[in-house]
Order: sequence, then structure tokens, then C-alpha cells
Amino acid sequence: MPTLAPLNLDDHCVSARFIKDVPFFALASGEVHRLDHGHHKAEQHDGLLCATISQDGQSLISAGEDGTIMSLAADGTSNELATMGNKWINALGTGPQHAVGFASGKKAQIRLKDGTIREFEEERSIEGIAFAPKGMRVAFARYNGVSLHWVNNQTPPVNLVWNGAHIDVTFSPDGRFLVTSMQENALHGWKLDGKAGDEDRHMRMTGYPAKVKSMSWSAKGKWLASSGASAAIIWPFSGKDGPMGKAPLELGTRGDVMVTSVDCHPTEDVVAIGYSDGMIIAARFADNKEALLRRGGSSAISSMGWNKDGRLLAFGSESGECGVIDIAG
Repeated sequence: MPTLAPLNLDDHCVSARFIKDVPFFALASGEVHRLDHGHHKAEQHDGLLCATISQDGQSLISAGEDGTIMSLAADGTSNELATMGNKWINALGTGPQHAVGFASGKKAQIRLKDGTIREFEEERSIEGIAFAPKGMRVAFARYNGVSLHWVNNQTPPVNLVWNGAHIDVTFSPDGRFLVTSMQENALHGWKLDGKAGDEDRHMRMTGYPAKVKSMSWSAKGKWLASSGASAAIIWPFSGKDGPMGKAPLELGTRGDVMVTSVDCHPTEDVVAIGYSDGMIIAARFADNKEALLRRGGSSAISSMGWNKDGRLLAFGSESGECGVIDIAG
């Protein structure tokens, strides 16, 4: 049976993740809590808006209302990486070679390992940032599509156009697909190996009753899990056309209770599913088998993250109910 070690904090949990094998809980207040032979707290921001893991898994990168981008290592070492003055940082992403991307309004910056800053500007506000899995290429999600830029040269961007507001973006692990979540309760995708202008390059994933606020690729990149419905919606990406013409899996259906967070297991085709009532289950793709990990709480699950070997799951909620679940008991 799974066992749960609770950690009750006082604010919305923006990100619950493992750095190495240390659980980190980043709160909207700007505090980051970590459990490493005791409970430690770091004041990283005056208001934290977004947080993610560095691509090498060695630190938590965060940004917020104070315009700073901070790094916090597993041992508690904190460093300021960059600043955009007093501007709110509303989009953040990490890439290869220690690159960090961040944006405020229409302007984005990419910080390279040596501290060099590359600047980019879009015509509309940048809502999401993602780096390609290979090469120094970055995607900016914005109104009416996505812009793809090469970080280290001045070639014009590739514009992927689809009308509507795109609020987050992710590359598939093999780099063949790019998917955005949209304001209109849908996902939209592009086949990056298709020809520009081809209609079948687009992938429309619609029918969600709510906005998709959480997406997670499976261990081998063959599936994309998403929130925004009364079940976790799992789209197949193993074929050359991605999910087009194929029905998604629907795992962990719970009637009127909405899925608010998903996180795929690092080695198995299993997904952790967090709900609006605080419940968490794990579900297996192959046979829909479910395991209850947490019975519920006072608010919606806002973030989850597995450790490297997939035995431990960190979670956080909108009211600060956090903790670590050991699935092996």
C-alpha cells in the first residue's frame, strides 16, 4: 500500500518537484520548501509565478512578480540568474546547455550557460516557452500560434499559425511534434516534419470541458497526458500523424470531478492523476488499472512530480496541502 508523508504549507503550491531525490515545493508567496534531512525554507521571490526544473535535473528554476529568475540547488544553494527589472515574468522554460528562457509581455530573453543574454520580441504577449529536445531552438506560444527561433543565430523565425490564444507549449521528446494548450479548452499541435502549408500538418485535439492546465509526455514519448476533463485524456503520438484519426485513452474517470494535474511516470506507461477534490490516483495505460494514492483534501491538486526512479511522488494543492507519496509503501 502507498504511504503518504504530509507537509501542510500556507499558500498555493505552484510546483511540486524532485531535484535529485529532494522534494521541492514552490509557493505563490515566493517561498520554496525542501525536505532534505529536515524541513528547509528559502525566500526566492516576492511573489512566485512559475517554476520548472533545469534540464540537467540539478536545480529548480523560478521566476515571479519581482522580475528575477532564480536557481535553487538540492543542497539549498541559491543564485540569481537574471532580472527583467520590476516586470512580472509570466513564462519560463529550461533547455540544453543550461539555457533558461523567460518572458514578460512581448519580450523574451534566453540566458546561456556563460551568462550571455539573447533577446527576442514578438508582436503579441508570450504566454509559454519550450526548448526543442535537440539543438538550441526555442518555441514561444502567443496569440494566433507559435514562433520557432534558433537561439544562436539571426535567421527569421518559423511561424506556426493557428487562430486563437495559445497559453502553453511543449515539444515531444523526439522533437517531431509541438503541442500547445489554448484558451478555448483545446490542444493544438503541429507535425514539425511535415511540409509548411500542408493542412495535415495540423493536429486538433478538442472536446475538453475546461482549460488544459497540465500536460505530461510518457516515458518514451508515445503518449501525451492532459488535464481539463473528468478523466485524464491521453493522446497517442506513436504514429507519423500523431493522434489524428485516433481516439485518446480516458483514464481515471470520476464523473463530475475534474482532473487538474497529470504527471507521467519516468519509466513506465503510468500516469499520476490529481483531481479538483484533492484525490490522486495512478493509472496504467495498458489496462486502465488504477491505484489510489491519496483520498482527497480541501482543494485541487495543482502540481505533481515523480522522483527519478518513479517510487516517490511529490504533490501540492491550491491551498498548500503538500506531501510525498511512496508508492511502494
